[in-house]
Amino acid sequence: MASSMLPPRTAQIRLVSSHKEVYEPDDDSFALVDALLADRSNLLEHRPALCMEIGCGSGYVITSLALMLEQEGLDAFYIATDINPYALSVTHQTLEAHGVHAELINTNIAQGLENRLSGLVDVIVVNPPYVPTPEDEVGAEGITSSWAGGENGRSVIDRILPVADHLLSEKGWLYLVTLTANNPSEICLLMREKGYASRIVIQRSTEEESLHIIKFWRDFETKEDEEKKKAMADKSASTGIMEYLLGQLPQLPFWRSSDSNNY
Repeated sequence: MASSMLPPRTAQIRLVSSHKEVYEPDDDSFALVDALLADRSNLLEHRPALCMEIGCGSGYVITSLALMLEQEGLDAFYIATDINPYALSVTHQTLEAHGVHAELINTNIAQGLENRLSGLVDVIVVNPPYVPTPEDEVGAEGITSSWAGGENGRSVIDRILPVADHLLSEKGWLYLVTLTANNPSEICLLMREKGYASRIVIQRSTEEESLHIIKFWRDFETKEDEEKKKAMADKSASTGIMEYLLGQLPQLPFWRSSDSNNY
């Protein structure tokens, strides 16, 4: 039977490793993988060569993505980062248990990778720390770093967005988990200003939270439209200033020397 006829493979929870200082797969992790499954036909057509997870935690998501693509014979390269060194150890074990591989890097978001990966990543998946918390909890050691998002849960998300913009290839896609408290519509507007279109792939409510998995992709028409609007606004502003300045000039009669040699 052809692989496309088989149910898509994802990581098995019983094979996902764990550690007391590492965030285990939960509703947000499952929603992100479900979003990838919902967009699977597009992903297969997309044929990504380089995939990346920022904040890999247990490795459930990057492993699921790798299994999903490799099932269809797509030979992509995978990179996963996490600020928590325990998470990288757990992710390694999870990947190994499923027979897939990724390069694992202990770093904050993608620090140190900006030059190496600039404009090369075709798919980025992120389940960021999005829970509203005091700012001093952001980036804390251990498991706290996996959920502490600072004011409105946006501190880490707002640092991730420009990094993703820098790393994504021209055809690159970003899948991002957000909470209603994060103001997803504002996030989409910020990305639109960078030239990205967006859509909610999955929206899911639990007893504790309302999740949105948003997909972003470069929309060159959108970027051109934004640049044209900005240029027109700048021109309009400049014209207005010039009209104002001209209006301040004294109304002098037109004068020309009768001596043609007198310039």
